[in-house]
Amino acid sequence: NHTLLTEFVLSGLSNHPELQNLLFFTFCLIYTFTITGNLLIFMATVHPNLHMPMYFFLRVLSFLDVSTTSVVVPKMLVNFLSVDRRISYMGCATQLYFVIFLGATECYLLAAMAYDRYVAICNPLRYAIIMNSRASLSLVLLSCGSGNVVSVVQTAWVFTLPFCGPNKINYFFCDIPPLIMLSCTDTSLYEKQIVTATVLVIFTPFCFILVSYSYIISSILKISSAEGRRKTFSTCSSHLIVVTLYYGSGTLIYLRPKSSNSQDTKKVLALIYTTIIPTLNPLIYSLRNKEVKGVLVKVIAE
Repeated sequence: NHTLLTEFVLSGLSNHPELQNLLFFTFCLIYTFTITGNLLIFMATVHPNLHMPMYFFLRVLSFLDVSTTSVVVPKMLVNFLSVDRRISYMGCATQLYFVIFLGATECYLLAAMAYDRYVAICNPLRYAIIMNSRASLSLVLLSCGSGNVVSVVQTAWVFTLPFCGPNKINYFFCDIPPLIMLSCTDTSLYEKQIVTATVLVIFTPFCFILVSYSYIISSILKISSAEGRRKTFSTCSSHLIVVTLYYGSGTLIYLRPKSSNSQDTKKVLALIYTTIIPTLNPLIYSLRNKEVKGVLVKVIAE
């Protein structure tokens, strides 16, 4: 005799009213920096001097980061200053779709970027032939298509579950773990399906990345010059940093969606891949890449 829900309420990051203004200004600053930094990266990688596939992938990564943080942060900022934190049923479903779509697409894109580095370092003479513009675009479209399939299936499955109340989501955006905890039916089958999706979206690309980097490291060690080894590895280390942070936080959240881990811990992990990583990416890729830094200086100077 329960009434099905037509809206949800997002609890946000903190239940302490005295912290809301501070959190608003903090994340407003982070959001501004994220948008500005990624737009600069996007503008820099359009420059004729950076026409390699690596920079095309980096441009797409910047677009995904801006999109991900824009799906989550604006609503979170409004809720910091509002007593009414409701989100409609369809609004919640839409937000969940885009969070999963963008997140899954980025997971596959990071694997494509690892393959690009593998070809560049292990097959440098054939790099231009293998990683031509058509191949690069195909990898991006394949990443987007795979992310869309995963997102459609996951979102449809979550919102076929009955939600009978309460309607308060102990999170700052609509995500799978807090939503299935509100369902008034047995979700054990769905939890197994999430584990399967996690393997496909996170572990499979991650294993591909590990294989790629095993070949890359093997090739780097064969370089006789210490300076050559250092320069070659520096082009890959920034990508490894992003992979570790992104895949690690996603795994801890989705591998055990109804684990005993506190929701506060999951909120922190969710902040990493929705807010912190999109902010760090411009710093990681610009500060560790002389070509990007050089073009950025020219862009800013103009």
